[in-house]
Amino acid sequence: MQTNIGLFLAKRARLEPNKIGLIFEGREITYKEWNDRANRAANAFAGLGVKPGDRVGLLMMNSPEFLECFFGLARIGAVVAPLNWRLAPPEIAFVAKDAGISALAFGPEYAQAVAGIRSELPAHAYIAVGGDAPAGDYSYAALLEAASAEQPQPEGAGDDPLVIMFTAGTTGRPKGAALTHNNLFFDSCTVSHSLDWRTGDRVLVALPLFHIGALIYVVINTHVGATTVLMKAFDPGGFLKTVQEHKVNSFLAVPAMLNFMLQVPTFKDFDLSSVRWALCGTAPVPVPLIQAWAQRGIAIQQVYGLTECSGGAAVLGPERALDKAGSTGLPMFHTDIRVINEQGDDVKPGIVGEIVIRGPHVMREYWNNPQATAETVKDGWLHTGDLGQYDEEGYLYIVERKKDMIISGGENIYPAEVENVLVALPQIAEVAVIGIPDPDWGEAACVVARLKEGQSLTLDEVIAHCTGKLGKYKIPKKLVVTDQPLPRNPAGKVLKRFLREKMAG
Repeated sequence: MQTNIGLFLAKRARLEPNKIGLIFEGREITYKEWNDRANRAANAFAGLGVKPGDRVGLLMMNSPEFLECFFGLARIGAVVAPLNWRLAPPEIAFVAKDAGISALAFGPEYAQAVAGIRSELPAHAYIAVGGDAPAGDYSYAALLEAASAEQPQPEGAGDDPLVIMFTAGTTGRPKGAALTHNNLFFDSCTVSHSLDWRTGDRVLVALPLFHIGALIYVVINTHVGATTVLMKAFDPGGFLKTVQEHKVNSFLAVPAMLNFMLQVPTFKDFDLSSVRWALCGTAPVPVPLIQAWAQRGIAIQQVYGLTECSGGAAVLGPERALDKAGSTGLPMFHTDIRVINEQGDDVKPGIVGEIVIRGPHVMREYWNNPQATAETVKDGWLHTGDLGQYDEEGYLYIVERKKDMIISGGENIYPAEVENVLVALPQIAEVAVIGIPDPDWGEAACVVARLKEGQSLTLDEVIAHCTGKLGKYKIPKKLVVTDQPLPRNPAGKVLKRFLREKMAG
């Protein structure tokens, strides 16, 4: 059997055509209506010359149109490249060129950014989704109106690439994880079979759809027959109001989102009784946060996963959410996880080692990066670079995140990427970027710099230098100037752990 994810929506529409499949800003869209529009999107893109294997960029906020494009493009064998709209235009241009997009669909919020980088992009077709289409571009609404709602002949399936999700690279260059139709199918299985996911559920998605966690949630909902309640973007009060109004049964969040919602003055007044469970990922959930939500009757389940394994790997069930707080739980249903030493041997409980993951949801490759692929996927095992340990009961604990990655509000920041921008400042002799605790975002980027003799530098100057070169969430929030050389190991690598410990002290 060859699985095409684009047909998930078609099959659900055939089984339950009148069921509400998607709710967005007060609109209730049945599975049949959603599927018809996905067919029109598929036929429209094919009419623009998009062929199986072609990459198509999606630069838009959460919307029904994003999902129509995703399922429609999957149906005709195209490869979807969701672009992170939080990036600066030069960063967007880099990932779009790396993916080799032949077409770009963009929302009105990003028309100006697209205009500024258009000359750098390989796309031959530009589709404006909402708003007026710039001269020479296509109007998405007009394309769909003219396209047929008949289902096109499916193309692409199984181990063919379906989506390229870009993750920040440890060298400062983003890498595109190429995920196949089979990857998303098996991740849908491993996640839904490990959690209390029910047909008929209403599942809230507020994280951006350029994150694998949000996108796979929609795939799972379509697979099992749940309703996706979609928010254009997260805001704390709006999230709580949506849960109450639509009687949401489950949702995915990051720790910063949970924290922001607790700070809403009327938090205790919202009716959250419909929520059976909630997942929280990207970073360990502080125990006080778990306890605060438990007082509202909601068990926050810690989930561990990576883009490279299509999102899901381990999860902490609700029955152990409090007594195993700090753990990320047990491997999911179709997932194997080992903790190994440098020789590749399994370590005993309580001993720290590298976390490696195996399963049919592990990515095919890094797009156009065979060296990084060979370094990361070995004999079918995904080497995460994360350090962890098992306890005596087999529960997994994350000790230190991948390399020196900073997680701010659920977004990954790789210090090397920020450092590559900062080294252009003429005042700096040497620089390192580390994560420091932030009460709102979990972590924030902090610059530790030794300056050249006679030079001075302010945080405002750092921010001004980074603006336009980096996404706003990557711009440092703190600057520490030192007159001492940065600590390094014998190979010359800055010992960032020492810097973090010094900052903590």
